[in-house]
Amino acid sequence: MPDRTAIDMPVVPEQNRLLAASLNEYADLLESQGDDGFRVKAYRTAAREISTLSDPLQHLFETGGAKALVALRGIGRSIAAAIIEMLTTGHWQQLDRLKGRLTPEALFASIPGIGEKLARRLVDTLDIETLEDLEAALHLGETPVPGIGPRRRTAILAVLGQRLARRRRADTTAHGGDEPPVSLLLDADDLYRAQAEAGDLQRIAPKRFNPTGEAWLPIMHTRRGNWHLTVLYSNSARAHELDRTRDWVVIYFQDADGPEGRCTVVTERTGSLAGMRVVRGRENECRQHYEKSPASVAARLSRTRHP
Repeated sequence: MPDRTAIDMPVVPEQNRLLAASLNEYADLLESQGDDGFRVKAYRTAAREISTLSDPLQHLFETGGAKALVALRGIGRSIAAAIIEMLTTGHWQQLDRLKGRLTPEALFASIPGIGEKLARRLVDTLDIETLEDLEAALHLGETPVPGIGPRRRTAILAVLGQRLARRRRADTTAHGGDEPPVSLLLDADDLYRAQAEAGDLQRIAPKRFNPTGEAWLPIMHTRRGNWHLTVLYSNSARAHELDRTRDWVVIYFQDADGPEGRCTVVTERTGSLAGMRVVRGRENECRQHYEKSPASVAARLSRTRHP
């Protein structure tokens, strides 16, 4: 007589198992790198749900889009966006970042029409790091890139449009592009640099600009209200070129269930904010913040490092 338990067990597609494994790996890395546990639990809950699903997530997404994924138990918009990224590109930037494997060259080379050599040329010529940066740069077309003529530019933009459209559709009901207040970002920057200097943070070994494979890059996960933050020193080509790898701090932010954003905090070199930490692109807000909190200026100046 057949085992009824075995008959009733759902057959989980291999792709679902792999996606669940990636979510679990992300949760493990968050935990090992000091996350407060909120996201760890969320990603593990989602992984358990996916690992029991008999319906392929690829089919759910193709027939119902992001809404079909969000309708699953334990899967919110941010996790749905991660699943969509893995389904459509075979990669997940947030996981690669925590593992130190994320490089703009590899990201750009994943676009049809861009090989490894052209990807390196794009990074060196345009000083960009994300697909959104690449799309904006190609639309502007102000800096000529050897190897990209009008036809190839059009073809690459078409692929980028399709890929980024999927991600943007997954984020349509999210927080609408809001960013954390500069006070929150500056506090996170201050805490990160203090803990990195004291050696209190886990370190990862970035693949980029690290021929010895040394685990030198401190990483911090923290939560402020509904905002989840991942903070690292910049490991960009420009930061290395200008010797700012211990000054420029990149903050990835995500609200309770929205898309991920990114900003960079640097020491201002000129003008009325010289010597102060500022969020790039939000200098006026930083100026207003310091004007409202003059007592914090001296403290921040004393902690600002000039490499």
